[in-house]
Amino acid sequence: MKLDVAGVSDKGRKKDKNEDYYGVYTPQDTDIKLFKEGALLVVADGLGGHIAGNVASKLAVSMIKDILQESFPEENSDEIDKSAPSPEEFYFNLLREAFRKANESIYKTNKDLVKGARPMGTTALALILLPGKAYLANVGDSRAYHIRNGEILERTEDHSWVDEQVKLGLMSREDAQKDSRRHMLTRSIGTHSEIEVDVYKWFPVSGDILLLCTDGLVNMVSDDRILEIVNEGGTAQYIAQRLVDEANANGGKDNITVIVAIVDPNPLKQRLFKLKQWWDKRGYTILKILALLVYGFIAGSIGFFLRDFLKF
Repeated sequence: MKLDVAGVSDKGRKKDKNEDYYGVYTPQDTDIKLFKEGALLVVADGLGGHIAGNVASKLAVSMIKDILQESFPEENSDEIDKSAPSPEEFYFNLLREAFRKANESIYKTNKDLVKGARPMGTTALALILLPGKAYLANVGDSRAYHIRNGEILERTEDHSWVDEQVKLGLMSREDAQKDSRRHMLTRSIGTHSEIEVDVYKWFPVSGDILLLCTDGLVNMVSDDRILEIVNEGGTAQYIAQRLVDEANANGGKDNITVIVAIVDPNPLKQRLFKLKQWWDKRGYTILKILALLVYGFIAGSIGFFLRDFLKF
């Protein structure tokens, strides 16, 4: 499995600092025991209005990253026994335990050090991407999308007050997107002694796109517009940057973080797109130089012939 993966984070246009944090970990650039091919993608959004949201998000990502040092026994290994968990159970348990440890650490820090202020906390969203499978865990309102052939196949559920109202039939999805209470979370890492973690298993195939983001994107850019930008194509880096730019163009009211992973990208399309990007950046300069060279050649030629003509 080949991957094109990239992440972009921006503080937005209204915030003084960026309290989002993310991690992209692959065997190519990180010492990993958990898998030989694939990636671990993590996004965390420190709670605004709370103390040290940036600390909470970094701590959550760091602790979730620790699962990379775990290892799943190979199928032909002597380590396997009948009591061993299935791959699904193993990865889900691994993610749940990582989230539990992050919650315990941040919650304890709040009890020991935070007095008279709103305790630090964060959302957390993690995805283990393996050939043919993706295991996800989520707490909060950061969101993951599974996109195939220009359509959203699946997405994670937000743990927010307005989403609870939508599930109960008390609010429409359109009203929820406009409601001022959409930032109120019903679950987060670090603010309570116990957490409930949602887990998902998706089945990506070649050409699929997995998108992870904080609410700074989804509150500024509709799902339909996200799909339009993704469907324009390009590298993971380009798509992630385009989405962040779109959120900022629409107001950028919050920090914005986006991770894009393209599964087995078409190499010809990727090369052609990179060539187009290169030309878009340098094409005008090249044409200008060529025009000057042509002008110089023509001027020189005219001067040469005029010199011979004037001799007569």
